[in-house]
Amino acid sequence: MSQVTAVQPSSLLPMVAARNVQKSFGDNHVLKGIDLDIQRGGVVSLLGASGSGKSTFLRCINSLEKIDGGRIWVDGELVGYRAQNGKLYDLDEAALTKSRLRTGMVFQKFNLFAHMTVLENLIEAPMSVLKLSRRDAIERAQRLLERVGLTSHHAHYPNQLSGGQQQRVAIARALAMEPEVMLFDEPTSALDPELVGEVLDVMRGLADGGMTMIIVTHEIGFAREVCDQVAFLHDGQVVESGNPADVIGNPQHERTRNFLSKVL
Repeated sequence: MSQVTAVQPSSLLPMVAARNVQKSFGDNHVLKGIDLDIQRGGVVSLLGASGSGKSTFLRCINSLEKIDGGRIWVDGELVGYRAQNGKLYDLDEAALTKSRLRTGMVFQKFNLFAHMTVLENLIEAPMSVLKLSRRDAIERAQRLLERVGLTSHHAHYPNQLSGGQQQRVAIARALAMEPEVMLFDEPTSALDPELVGEVLDVMRGLADGGMTMIIVTHEIGFAREVCDQVAFLHDGQVVESGNPADVIGNPQHERTRNFLSKVL
């Protein structure tokens, strides 16, 4: 991955642009040339069966996985590498950490610090990474807790919260870093059915507020209602992408039709 093409991203490009993204784990070729654009303020659902590459692609956008080929840009900035004299070079750890600040990640599991209160979970990274004062970090955290409907839970520990509440805290914690893009990796899959709605409501509010979001989900109704783009992945490639009404309501690819027939 030493050569870089002459194509240069600019402010005219989408918020997230992926070109021929490749990723392998040993002999397992997981991503086989992902091409996808996510517009600024766009909300995109990634659909597909387990093993199709959805979560891996999301982790590549956030530099949690290093791509083996292709390019990803977030807000015009190359992800994971820097280009110089026609070649690509790995980012050092400091530059990689700074690059990751552009994206907020919410996982299936909540990954909250069990020994910290809700408020402490929200202020830790803004203070240590962004160097906010404790007062400013607390003010930001309080605004976000109000946004996710958990103002009165600031002193609770994670084990005192329901799964839905923990996931809402996880969303608030990601937002505390003021990312440009929010990435959701099956954020409701670990929740009891009655708790799914409260998390989706928060995500719906983010979408209404213009946050660029990429969501790996099996919540087809949410994808149809809230998202403005759906991309269906199969065997490490985007085989169908477009308006949810078209992709979900009238899929053209056989793999998309088979998948939707099982989940709808």
